[in-house]
Amino acid sequence: MGKAWYDASPEAKAVFEEANDVLGFDLTKLCFEGPAEDLNRTDNAQVAIYTASVACFRGLRARGDLQEFTATAGLSLGEFTALHLAGAFSFADGLKLVRLRGEAMQAAAEATPSSMVAITGEVNETNMEVLCDQVNDALPRESVMVPANYNSPMQVVVSGTLDACRLVVTQAEAEGFRATPLTVAGAFHSPIMQPAAVKLQDALTKVQWSEPGVTVLSNVTGEPHVQRPDLIQKRLVEQLTTPVRWSQSMQYAAKQLPGRYVELAPGKVLSGLMRRIEKSIRVENFNEPK
Repeated sequence: MGKAWYDASPEAKAVFEEANDVLGFDLTKLCFEGPAEDLNRTDNAQVAIYTASVACFRGLRARGDLQEFTATAGLSLGEFTALHLAGAFSFADGLKLVRLRGEAMQAAAEATPSSMVAITGEVNETNMEVLCDQVNDALPRESVMVPANYNSPMQVVVSGTLDACRLVVTQAEAEGFRATPLTVAGAFHSPIMQPAAVKLQDALTKVQWSEPGVTVLSNVTGEPHVQRPDLIQKRLVEQLTTPVRWSQSMQYAAKQLPGRYVELAPGKVLSGLMRRIEKSIRVENFNEPK
């Protein structure tokens, strides 16, 4: 993860080295060599993705690209990257927040066995809420099933306790959807993450914030953040327990934010989602230097 940028750009390499120093362990080695089971842990994966994205950005900027931009956005964890690039906080402060967020989410997941399921088909907010309500009504009160990620008009991910995840697969398939259980630590963007939200809320107040210099889209609302640090912090806390409205935010962007669209490393997931959300927008992907 991020090795191509590390090798190609001194500026990208410096980001990884700073991350090693801030975290107190060799994140670079973990990103490049694994083992995969350690890298895929929520507490490690989040700092790895954040670091790789910022390294990619610094590498692009060093070669004369992305000198100016008018808006940023990121899916779930990526919202922290978006806020850092917009000038809301330093790379180091963002890294500390992301590390705490990942650790808190991992702990919440381990405290309540839970998971996520991708639902594919003609999905929307209404039919997914109905699907989740049907599952909740059929199970004990302590069971949980909620929409978690509105990824595109063809895919919504739902989160819940293990019994609810098993039932939602059966229920979704009976209604003509395709249901795919995901290999994740727990039910992210659901009430199960409330203990993590409490920890994040406290940590956010201890970071030095600035008003973002460009528009930043919110996962919670699907529209731009109000450019006030206290309100941005509130949304970041809410994001842990409420659905990520990525599809809605990209639909907003397509109508209101014309221009060139760039996806930073790692991966190509967002480029793929955009093809399903708004085909008229071409996203340049920089998972590796070109």
